[in-house]
Amino acid sequence: MSARERWLLALTALASLMIALDALVVTTALHSIALDLHASIADLEWTVNAYTLPFAVLLMAGAALGERHGRRRVLVGGLVLFGAASAGCALAPSLGWLIATRAVQGAAAAAVTPTALSVLSAAVGPERRPRMLGLFASITGLATAGGPLVGGAVVQDLAWQWIFWINVPIAAVLVPAVLARIDRDAGSPRALDYPGIGLISAAAFGLVWALVRANDAGWGSVEIVASMIGGVVALVAFVAWELRGAGVPLIPMRFFAARGFSAGNAAGFLLFAGTFSGAFFFAQFLQIVLGHGPLAAGLLLLPWTVTLFVVAPIAGAQINRIGARTLVSAGMLLQAAGFGCIALIAGPGMSYALLVLPFAVSGAGLSMAIPAAQSAVIGAVPQAAIGAASGTFNTARQLGGAFGIAITTAVFTGWGGIGSVSSFEDGFGPAVAVAAALALAGAAIGLLLPRRTAPVGVRPPGPVKATTGGPQM
Repeated sequence: MSARERWLLALTALASLMIALDALVVTTALHSIALDLHASIADLEWTVNAYTLPFAVLLMAGAALGERHGRRRVLVGGLVLFGAASAGCALAPSLGWLIATRAVQGAAAAAVTPTALSVLSAAVGPERRPRMLGLFASITGLATAGGPLVGGAVVQDLAWQWIFWINVPIAAVLVPAVLARIDRDAGSPRALDYPGIGLISAAAFGLVWALVRANDAGWGSVEIVASMIGGVVALVAFVAWELRGAGVPLIPMRFFAARGFSAGNAAGFLLFAGTFSGAFFFAQFLQIVLGHGPLAAGLLLLPWTVTLFVVAPIAGAQINRIGARTLVSAGMLLQAAGFGCIALIAGPGMSYALLVLPFAVSGAGLSMAIPAAQSAVIGAVPQAAIGAASGTFNTARQLGGAFGIAITTAVFTGWGGIGSVSSFEDGFGPAVAVAAALALAGAAIGLLLPRRTAPVGVRPPGPVKATTGGPQM
């Protein structure tokens, strides 16, 4: 790996790490936020989904802006806005203020995430890309390992507001480093597909709004049904526009004919539906049911979270040899097995030692599936379309996260609540069982992935033959 590639990897992964850290650092702080701001389970869901909603809605817009105006410029602008919004969260005097500034964070994250991934993906060839994506996933995975731990340490020793202050110095360091180390790109001269951006944003908003509001308003309410129908109609209109009306489509629909692209996005949706659900409920279970403090809860989640840092780079390096199909299906099957075991054995007074193995198994599965699903999607499109593929995958991921939290929270509130240890436990088991079912569905989707991926219109390569110098990694 050249010095330039190391800088690109470090800066893009650190930017992605900050975004992912902010999504997960809140998990071990939820109980403290609830006590301090007198929040209900629905309020807590909004502290997560106020971030997720604009993130999911604006991801395709962020990816398109990066392709049109230059990835570096959009990446820097997103980092500046994210740092400012984080300071706003830290200064929030009320729950409403916190939710509003979380929404601004989500909008900034929608600019940072797809451009960071596309900068890295475009900088390396298809042979080296899976390995780089595995390393990218492992560094970003530090957020999975460190998010709950950092959140717990900060809440226990300082206050929950400091989980947002930590973003400010990270952004302040990243901005000048990106300007100095990432080459300026002029962007594409092609016009932006504004109708396409508007339609896909409306579709994402309608669908995610229905998911995050359904537990409060009722799944059969006029608001939720109308929002869901509106989202579906906008999605259908988007597909029709991209097929017939768009001069330069935001997402060429032919990409979905490639199994790597369509199945990879579907698997990513279900993968993060289960993962976000686990992050939302596991930290609360350790505190409310088993009685641990925030810092202890973060430490006790390490068998689940630290595996991403260890396993993801190994899985990324093996994608070309083993294939994304095997890694995605096997990984999500392991996640389903771990979650299912936790749903069966979790209860008041249980020994934490019983959770270590299922945490580790599910974490290892997650770590295998993430780089493989990303590689399948990005590897299925031409080089010029990497930004659109990155935006699509990240949109699917955020929609999956919102869907997972909404569905599992609905199950949780239907069976229990947060009023007591016993009521929390009553809802926890069924909610985690649903998360396991989502992962199992993802394992089945993963079987639809091709053994080898190639850009649309390009014949997949045959087996790699040995050469004198060996494969260049």
